[in-house]
Amino acid sequence: MNETAFIERLRALATHPAARGLADDCAVLELGGETLILTHDLMAEGIHFVPGADMADVAWKLVATNLSDLAAKGAEPLGVLLGFMLGPDEAHFLEGLEEVLGHYGVPLLGGDTSSGGPPRSFGLTAIGRATHTPVPGRSGAVPGDAVYVTGPLGAAMTGYEALRDSSGEDSTHYRRPLARLPEGQALAPHVSAMMDISDGLLLDAARMARASGVTMALEAAAVPIATAEARRQDALRWGDDYELLFTAPADSALPVRTHRIGLVERAGSAPLLLDGVPLGEADRLGYEHR
Repeated sequence: MNETAFIERLRALATHPAARGLADDCAVLELGGETLILTHDLMAEGIHFVPGADMADVAWKLVATNLSDLAAKGAEPLGVLLGFMLGPDEAHFLEGLEEVLGHYGVPLLGGDTSSGGPPRSFGLTAIGRATHTPVPGRSGAVPGDAVYVTGPLGAAMTGYEALRDSSGEDSTHYRRPLARLPEGQALAPHVSAMMDISDGLLLDAARMARASGVTMALEAAAVPIATAEARRQDALRWGDDYELLFTAPADSALPVRTHRIGLVERAGSAPLLLDGVPLGEADRLGYEHR
């Protein structure tokens, strides 16, 4: 059973309205006069970070990737809960954790520890508060909307390759991604749908299109990339960039600098058109767990 099939089976259990049918990256829970945003991500050695990685970088990425999910909801972070597997370099992990929590001004609220590994894995739950309602999701795109990204793609890919090959090139974007929290909060009142790009632009755009019941027509040349032109197709599929992908009415005056990369069309034979060519999830659009 692959990731998609497993999540499909989970949908039968996730019947609470806050779960949004597991068609989103976060739960959206109405509680009194507040709307809480909750997300949980797991990072595994050899999949999300390279074996032997600096544990300070692992801590940074664990927090930043969870906060990126909150960013896609326009949320203000309230705190995090940590699931930590004991092992080597615990002191470095704590140093990185203190650094990233300080960077974002987010408190650690609790969590749990265990022994195990290698390989080791770590989990984090991030809790936030909606700054705008309705809270953006994947399912609101409508025909006629424009499709946007907040920044260039591909830097994480080349950063990973620099680490893998010990080339000495800059690997910061892979090791220490940034959550686009200010951009998400500014955009939330203007977007029809929004998510962060974690598994590759094409795969995540196809997921948004399916959730919204539309087709997204993207122009490859319009997508900003942070790598050589020869690697453009790779940059569209690689992931780990954590820029925001969103749709909004084509005539919107957006409050942050963005890049328009396509249009939303009525649903067709495929969720995605790239330069007019129909693509679906079977076309290796990005990263999926097997």
